[in-house]
Amino acid sequence: MPASDRTSPTFRGQTYAAFLFDMDGTLLDSSPVVERVWTAWAQRHGYEPADVLAVCQGLQYRDTLRRFAKPDFDIEAEAASLLQAELDDIEGVVAIAGVQDLIAGLDPARWAIVTSAPKALAAIRLRAAGLPIPDHFITGESVGNGKPNPEGFLKAAALLGVPIGDCLVFEDSPAGVAAGKAAGARVAIVGDLVPASEGDLAISDYR
Repeated sequence: MPASDRTSPTFRGQTYAAFLFDMDGTLLDSSPVVERVWTAWAQRHGYEPADVLAVCQGLQYRDTLRRFAKPDFDIEAEAASLLQAELDDIEGVVAIAGVQDLIAGLDPARWAIVTSAPKALAAIRLRAAGLPIPDHFITGESVGNGKPNPEGFLKAAALLGVPIGDCLVFEDSPAGVAAGKAAGARVAIVGDLVPASEGDLAISDYR
């Protein structure tokens, strides 16, 4: 079926070609896991946990690690260790309020997830939160450049066959909001990590 024949999603009275969702902090809350894993990592390596937690949201492991890497760091080994720690910990992962109902009403061909998380971790967290695995799924392995680069959102729009300028991106992190804006999409900010003035819309949840 051509994209033009499918039901276009609406939000706050506006119709869009498609919705592009970030995952962590946007579809689901995984902050308890992120705080546990990155706090433990920071303490092992002599960093202040608050400094690490302030920048890791929305970034791929390697991009965060490069900001803190010591000369003897093996970034690939550190990234693999962090991934395994997060794969092993799903305690406290829950869906953002109201998002199940929103997704249930969407045409599967009209929405995608664009996350910095690896696919295995994204799938585990979505299942833990009771959310579906989308038909169109851009994960950390899908792109050469992570957020704030717009590559992921541009790829998602191309997969859906819609103009990025007609899409609404849902994001919660500074890197993600920057990526959505750089892609040329409209941006709905979820939560309070980014000032509402940085987006086209701002919501606390989907109710």
